[in-house]
Amino acid sequence: MEHVRLDISPIDRQLFIAARPQSGDAPEVIARGVRLVLNMIPTPTPSGLRSAPLQAVWLPWLDTARLPLPIWLLRRGTQAAVEALQRGEGVLTYCREGRHRSVAMACAILVAHGMTAEQAMARVKEARPVADPEAAHVAAVVRKFEAFWNDGHRGRP
Repeated sequence: MEHVRLDISPIDRQLFIAARPQSGDAPEVIARGVRLVLNMIPTPTPSGLRSAPLQAVWLPWLDTARLPLPIWLLRRGTQAAVEALQRGEGVLTYCREGRHRSVAMACAILVAHGMTAEQAMARVKEARPVADPEAAHVAAVVRKFEAFWNDGHRGRP
């Protein structure tokens, strides 16, 4: 089976969004400085993306307007990402197409770093044109996460 080129977009110097990377993409991911991989799809993280020096956090969810991403899931991924970023490590968040779930996670991470939800969604859309942060279910959860994060709930379990 032929390897398909990695569909990855840098959102900033340390944050990346991709569409379903494979084990064979690990060298490119590592070369970009990524050390934390946030997998937002129900399929387990490929072994190459969870082997040292990479660490993976599996945050499985379906992409549907009827079942929006829960805040606890965004908080869990964001907290892991904040810790990695503070260590100077890169973070890759991915879903099937790099359009919704991974976009919501990247926006949550940007909110945790001081952007408003609107600024985060605009930044992601600018950096990854295929991203759809304006999708109603994505925008709503990013705005809800912003209110949650700014209300001092960062450290809750």
